Amino acid sequence: MSGSAALEYGFPSTHSTNAVSVAVYALFALHDSDTTANLNLSLFLKVLSYCYATSIVLGRLYCGMHGFLDVIVGSILGALLSVVQCVYGDMFDDYIYSGSLKAPFIVILIILVLVRIHPEPADDCPCFDDSVAFAGVMIGVEVGNFHYAQSGFAWDYPVPATAPFQLEGLGWPKTIARIMLGVSVIFAWRGLMKPTLLRCLPPIFRIIERLGLSLPRRFFKQASEYKKVPKHLKDDNVIPSVSEIPSFLTSMRHPRRNRAVSVGPQSEADAYEALAYREKRRRESISSLGATSPPIKESNGSTGYFDYAKPNNQSLKVPTSGLLPTPASSNLALYEQMMGSGAAVYTPPTPMSDAAYANSSISRRASHDRRQNEKEEREIFSNLEKPRVRYDVEVITKLIVYTGIAWWAVEGNPIVFEIIGLGFGTQIG
Repeated sequence: MSGSAALEYGFPSTHSTNAVSVAVYALFALHDSDTTANLNLSLFLKVLSYCYATSIVLGRLYCGMHGFLDVIVGSILGALLSVVQCVYGDMFDDYIYSGSLKAPFIVILIILVLVRIHPEPADDCPCFDDSVAFAGVMIGVEVGNFHYAQSGFAWDYPVPATAPFQLEGLGWPKTIARIMLGVSVIFAWRGLMKPTLLRCLPPIFRIIERLGLSLPRRFFKQASEYKKVPKHLKDDNVIPSVSEIPSFLTSMRHPRRNRAVSVGPQSEADAYEALAYREKRRRESISSLGATSPPIKESNGSTGYFDYAKPNNQSLKVPTSGLLPTPASSNLALYEQMMGSGAAVYTPPTPMSDAAYANSSISRRASHDRRQNEKEEREIFSNLEKPRVRYDVEVITKLIVYTGIAWWAVEGNPIVFEIIGLGFGTQIG
């Protein structure tokens, strides 16, 4: 794996971390659940968990997105996180719901610090945005559960802050109504708060920037550099806006319609990797040509690689057959078709003295290589999709919006259900 790929797909592999943590948690749950009574079902779910984690880890290696060290450390990290959750999860919940504001305050502070020290991505990718959305969800869940556990609406069984629900007691009509109302509330919150925050936060950020307290991030434009944030930003990869729902449903019904096929580099890291690959192939080609081309008799009786006294000044074509893999015999054919093979092209110079020829050849070769490299760089980078302008207020906006979404999910909606008669307020146990 090249260094450029390592810039884009960092250490450790978070895909491996997530996959292994889910698999280990599922295995813990299967070990403690009633499915052990059904040995066939338990065995099937265990095998499914192993296959899920293994396929993700091997897939990262197969696609060249991570090295062995990345996936090994990521897998170990995921397993440790699940073990800590399964062994100490109940103790953590008891600490959070103990009634003291100190516990959720410490959790929120830790999450905000992690958001601030999040590594800068090599490209303008959505990885930081996704991390901010996840951090907002964690804050909303912890704050919501802390308050909901003490509100009098929650059940204490099987864990504190459990939302009251029983399908047998509610019935399907109320259950469907709860789902429809809950989803509508979340979309309404997002549709209202996002434009409001994007309109109100820039003046506040400008004041903070004048005080010297701003914390700029790469790829994000500071508030002093723009007047207002335009509407309808394509900035959310997690929850679509209401206007995007029809096109989203259409893409689900017709998955092949309007599907884009990406060919060639898609980011700056991909571009640098493609250039490095072309340079590597060019050097290998030159080395192979120099090692395998047979000597040709020169007109003055000496032996060399080129005969400059060919009649009618005909160019000498250097055979390349067998030097590089052909599409029929090489697994790299498709990759070379997208990235370019970087094969060397020889154009013999006119006869001259040995010293003059050596100096002239070196100069021309260096100049030609430099122009060729510059042309390739311009060509590759010109084909990259230009990223949209990103604004500093988007980080806090996303954090607040997703904190609110999680709070509505774990506390706001359950309380609304109880108030309007869609709840099930009887304590179990």
